[in-house]
Amino acid sequence: MKFLACLAAAAAAAAVPLASARRLAPREARVLYDGFKVFEIDAPEGVDAIIEKIANIDFIDVDEGSPDSYSVAVAPESVKDFEALGLKHVVVHEDLGADILLEGDLQPYASRKLSRASSEALSAHLPGVEWFNAYHAYADHVDYIEDLHYAFSHNSELVIAGKSYEGRDIHGIHLWGKGGKSSKPAIYWHSTTHAREWITTMTVEYFLYQLISGYLASDAEVTALLNAYDFYVLPVVNPDGFIHSQTTDRLWRKNRQPRCNQACIGTDLNRNWPHYWNVTGGASDDPCAQSYRGLSPGDTPEMASFTAYTDKVASAHPDGIKFFVDWHAFGHIILMPYGGNCSLRVANYDRQMELARQTTAIIESVAGSKYRYGPVCDVLYAASGGSMDYVYDIAGADIAWGWELSPASEAAGGFVLPAEKILATAQENWKGVKWLLTQL
Repeated sequence: MKFLACLAAAAAAAAVPLASARRLAPREARVLYDGFKVFEIDAPEGVDAIIEKIANIDFIDVDEGSPDSYSVAVAPESVKDFEALGLKHVVVHEDLGADILLEGDLQPYASRKLSRASSEALSAHLPGVEWFNAYHAYADHVDYIEDLHYAFSHNSELVIAGKSYEGRDIHGIHLWGKGGKSSKPAIYWHSTTHAREWITTMTVEYFLYQLISGYLASDAEVTALLNAYDFYVLPVVNPDGFIHSQTTDRLWRKNRQPRCNQACIGTDLNRNWPHYWNVTGGASDDPCAQSYRGLSPGDTPEMASFTAYTDKVASAHPDGIKFFVDWHAFGHIILMPYGGNCSLRVANYDRQMELARQTTAIIESVAGSKYRYGPVCDVLYAASGGSMDYVYDIAGADIAWGWELSPASEAAGGFVLPAEKILATAQENWKGVKWLLTQL
C-alpha cells in the first residue's frame, strides 16, 4: 500500500510534487497538492476494507477517523484508476492545490516590539482588527500574543505551558480583571492541537482581541466576564506540527515526533491524553494513521506539558476550571464527553446539553450557521485519549468541550478555509461564546 504521507515524513528536502516524492528514498519534500483530488469514500464495511481496496492507488490519508467514511487525496495520475474501482464517494476537492491557493499567502505582521517604550504608552494601542484578514506564520502569532499582553500588561501575563518535541515553547496568555489573578474560576482554551486547523488559531486570537479591547473600552459585558474569570488561552499547542503545515505539508495533523523503526512521523495529540487511552476503535495503533495514539498513554513531550499545565491551572484556582474548550475544525459541532467511554454521561449532562442548544441557536442567529451538539460518541464516534475526557474527569472541570468550527463539512472545504472567511467565523462564534460565559 502506497501511503505517500508516510514517505513524506522522513527528512527535509527541496520542493517536488508529492507523487514523485514516493519514489525518492527517505527524505521529505514540500508536499505540492496540485491536481490532487480529494474523495470522501463511504465505508459501510469499515475503513480497513476501503484501505485494502485502494491499496494500489497513490493517495494521502486526510481522514479524521470516522468509522463510516474514509477521506483520501488521490494523486493526479491515479484519479482514473481510483474512479474505476466504483467506490461510492463524494468529491470534496476537484483540485486540492488550487483550493489551498484560495487561502491566500501568509501575511507578514508588523510587531510592536521595537516601539514598546513602555507598557503605559502602548496600553491604548492594541493591534488592529486587520490581523484577521489573513493567515500568518507561526512566529507572527507569537509576536501578536506578546503585543496583546503589552497592550494589557496590568491585567495579563505571558505563559509557557511547556515544550514541544522539537523544543519549542508552547506559548499562551493569562488574562484577569478586578481582584487580581488566580482569585476566580478559570476559563481554559487550547487550539491548533491538530496542525492543519488554522482557523482555530485565528478564532481564539479574535476572542482574546475582543476580551482585551472590550475591557480597555469599559464594555460592560466584557468587563464583567474578566472580573468573573481568569482566562488561560494557548493559541498554538502543537507548534511543530503547525510550522510543518505552513512550510511543508498544508494538511499535516499530528505532532512531529518520530518513532523508532517507523517510517511515519507524528502522534495525534488528541488521542494521546492519559485517560481512556486504550479503547477499541477509539484511535489507531498504526503510526501512519492520522489518529495514531502513540505507544503508551501520554508518551509525547507535548502531552507531558499539557497535563502538567492543566493540573497547574486547576490547582491554582479555588474553584478550579469552570470551562475548558479544545478548539478544532471542521464540522460545526459542539462536543462534550465522553469519547473514550460511550456508556457514560457527564454528571451535569442536562445542563450541558441545554447550554449547547442555546449557544448553537445564538451562533445560527448571526449568519445561519447550523451547529450540532452532544457527546462525542453520540454525534461522531468513539475517540479515545481525548482532551475533554481528561480535563473533565481528571482535572475536574465543570464543563469540558471540543468545538468544531467552520466549515460545516469536508464538502464545504474541510481544512482549507479561505482567509476571507476568518472574521465571519470568529465573529459568529464570539457571539455564542460571550453569551455562554454569562451562563456559567
